[in-house]
Amino acid sequence: MIAIAIAVTMAVLDSSVANTALPSIARHLAISPAESVWIINAYQLSIVVLLLPVAALGERIGFRRVYLIGLALFTLGSLACALSGSLEALVLSRIAQGFGAAGIMGVNGALVRYTFPHASLGRGVGLNALVVSIAGAIGPTVASGILAVGPWQWLFAVNVPIGLFNILFAARVLPWSTLSDKSLDWLSAAFSALAFGLFFVGVDTLTHGAGQGALAAAELVLGVLAGVALFVRERNERRPLIPIDLLRIPIFGLSVATSICSFAAYMLAFLALPFWFQMVLHRDQVMTGLLMTPWPAGVGLVAPLAGRLADRIPAAILGSAGLLVLAIGLALLSQLPPDASTFAIVWRMALCGLGFGFFQAPNNRTMLLSVPLARTGAAGGMLATARLTGQTVGAIVTAICFRITTNAETFALSIATGCALVAAIASLSRLSAQPLSPMAGTGRTADEA
Repeated sequence: MIAIAIAVTMAVLDSSVANTALPSIARHLAISPAESVWIINAYQLSIVVLLLPVAALGERIGFRRVYLIGLALFTLGSLACALSGSLEALVLSRIAQGFGAAGIMGVNGALVRYTFPHASLGRGVGLNALVVSIAGAIGPTVASGILAVGPWQWLFAVNVPIGLFNILFAARVLPWSTLSDKSLDWLSAAFSALAFGLFFVGVDTLTHGAGQGALAAAELVLGVLAGVALFVRERNERRPLIPIDLLRIPIFGLSVATSICSFAAYMLAFLALPFWFQMVLHRDQVMTGLLMTPWPAGVGLVAPLAGRLADRIPAAILGSAGLLVLAIGLALLSQLPPDASTFAIVWRMALCGLGFGFFQAPNNRTMLLSVPLARTGAAGGMLATARLTGQTVGAIVTAICFRITTNAETFALSIATGCALVAAIASLSRLSAQPLSPMAGTGRTADEA
């Protein structure tokens, strides 16, 4: 679990420090806020396009192998980011970093399930959520401290020595998994990458204004065609790359929808808030990092408790309650006046974190346990895909907000509030949903039972 935690910490820490540092990077590179969002988008999008293929690859060659390859690539990408001196170089390096993070995140859930027994999986998922939350909590503070004494490139350099150590450590301790006898369908993997990549790039191109409509339409059409081709190719497969079979399980499908909407709300807030704190509330970059900390700290505070409660209380109840609290916190943040006190900001951020914490661990546990053990890799890949899809959607919508309105920060927070409410409704609807089969909810096949 320690090796898993270190690698996940690196991936999450990298995202959170980059979010906090965006205003500083934008000033240093002389780019607009809308352009700077692509420093986040490049990372998120490169993860999204590879998550499902690497999860499927993990079922074929072993989750630990994919994990180690991803960790090595992430470390090299971090070094490239630290050496970047332009937006173009940084974006390319972030893409390489994202490919490595896909290898880490795509099999993370599967490794957790192989590490913890069925009866205590909720505790394991809760601990994993705690690790993610701690990484998110220290990220803004780490970013503030580094930016106070050095250039933004140092934010990425910190991953290099940690990554090298963890490659050696993880190679000794990660568990082996059973292997599938089915070879990876590389054509389906290519269709998957094209469908996700072209769709999100097309949406972003569409926001660039006049003269980009034809290009955006071509990208979107090609993305949709790739998705249709993937569905036709995979719909009758026993273990499809896109887990169509798992999405037919009502509880699993609703949990995916809940995750996408909630993480879209999260990313909308976490990209808009640093600009709002600095440009509207007139806090410096160090204070901005500190003001971002109460949210992930709140998640870390309740994640272990939520994980334990998830072994006894339906995730639909825990998740809906938490997401409603998140929506309230986001709405309160959007209404803050320009002269808001630090205390007024802190308790609202903490409220958002507490609500988000009660959603995350129970939702992840439900997604992992609502499928047969043999499909754990696909479920873990879909778990990460839902999270990153939501975050990528949130990042793109944030960029749109910066392009279409001068009041972008509060507008983005209002959209985030709506996303959280939609996620709460999707979560609550799981109370009336039934698993596809009696064994689906236990995570076992009939033969295993």
